Amino acid sequence: MSLAVLKSRALAGMEAPAVSVEVHLARGLPSFTIVGLPDTEVRESKDRVRAALQNAGFEIPSRRITVNLAPADLPKESARFDLPIALGILAASEQIPGDRLDLYEYAGELSLSGQLRPIRGALAMTFAMHRRSQGEPRAFILPLANAGEAALVPKAHIYPAQSLLEVCSHFAARGGDCLLQRHHPQASLDQVKSHADFADVKGQLHAKRALEVAAAGRHSALLVGPPGAGKTMLASRFVGLLPPMSDDEALESAAIHSLAGGFTASQWKRRPFRSPHHTTSGVALVGGGSVPRPGEVSLAHFGVLFLDELPEFDRRVLEVLRQPLESGTITISRAARQADFPARFHLIAAMNPCPCGYLGHPSNKCHCTTDAVLRYQDRISGPLLDRIDIQVEVPAMPPSSLSAQADGESSAVISQRVLRAFELQLARQGKANEGLTTREVDEHCCLDSTGADILRNAMLRLHWSARAYHRVLKVARTIADLAGEAQVGAAHVGEAIQFRRGLREL
Repeated sequence: MSLAVLKSRALAGMEAPAVSVEVHLARGLPSFTIVGLPDTEVRESKDRVRAALQNAGFEIPSRRITVNLAPADLPKESARFDLPIALGILAASEQIPGDRLDLYEYAGELSLSGQLRPIRGALAMTFAMHRRSQGEPRAFILPLANAGEAALVPKAHIYPAQSLLEVCSHFAARGGDCLLQRHHPQASLDQVKSHADFADVKGQLHAKRALEVAAAGRHSALLVGPPGAGKTMLASRFVGLLPPMSDDEALESAAIHSLAGGFTASQWKRRPFRSPHHTTSGVALVGGGSVPRPGEVSLAHFGVLFLDELPEFDRRVLEVLRQPLESGTITISRAARQADFPARFHLIAAMNPCPCGYLGHPSNKCHCTTDAVLRYQDRISGPLLDRIDIQVEVPAMPPSSLSAQADGESSAVISQRVLRAFELQLARQGKANEGLTTREVDEHCCLDSTGADILRNAMLRLHWSARAYHRVLKVARTIADLAGEAQVGAAHVGEAIQFRRGLREL
């Protein structure tokens, strides 16, 4: 047999399209050619494969070797095709049997000694194989380091290997210890992970209540206050209030981290908390590159994106948040390709009220001019601020509160209320309140006459936009859900209005 065909996967955003690795041996001067739109990493595979085969004790056929990665119009990147290329050469030269090659898909980078190194996106490839398979999906042969994440896909048949020799022994043997063994996910992955407790935060009842509402309805929030008021402390404990991740959410979040090459088994069903520095670039925040990869907004999918010192971020960087805050997705377009990444995250931002940070502080030590305060706050554009549902002030703590014992509610108690409210939303509309469309807001957020008058007066006095109007209604709906009430009343609307006045008098 001079032709061997094996199956593998490429990566295109969150997708993992199938790739056929066709290896043909022909007469002629010895050569090694890879075609099918390979990038530099893939073209370099021929040198890694040649050395790996020689060091594993196999012969390099003295023939014209042509490797075609089909479809030809799909860009191929990374070294994941090393393993199927090496196996294809061995099967085409009849050094290993090729009768069972079609039962598996393959991915893995080869070292020069023939060892298998971990690859990026193993979970995304396994997930795509099962989602798109017609009938019974193939099993997947992967490096041992990637087996744990790939086996998280339900009913996936993962066969890990440490070297090329182990894979070849699997096909050469008909039974016994030489066969690769199926890998199963660890049972310990279902254990509950602990987070920092909200009970550690002294005082700040208004800010705690605002974050409870934000967690229950998946709303974004902005905390405004002087240094040391507890903004970062509150934000770091926010993830402990969120409902447990479902299996589908955990799988989608893990697939994104697998694409970035940063997934570990300890992250399973643990909501991500991302806190990029204010020097972060726009590409790092939303994703990009010549080969598009997920950014911080996608890595925070189903978790928390915390932006501390919000005005210190470059304004153009902050503006890229406007689309994902509305749609929950981010589209990265390049001349040669386009990639879509999910980005449904909780945005929690924190900022000082002025350049020195002490505007409104009881010590009266702020000497910033009015123009300086306005210039500082104007670093955040109106359209972005309009998309943040909850904006609350976090005042400085008096010394008497700091010396007292912490007696607030724990994260476990608050999270139970959040979970009940979230379950009400799922039963009523099948989604969180933050994702309600305009028509769904009219259906599920109906106000009585008193509540409508309060909101109308607030709109006129504070000059809110139509977007702000609908976002206040969604927050009021969440407050009513936390109270277990079907009707959105005047008290709920009044509290929602107070949660959108963080910069009111600063």
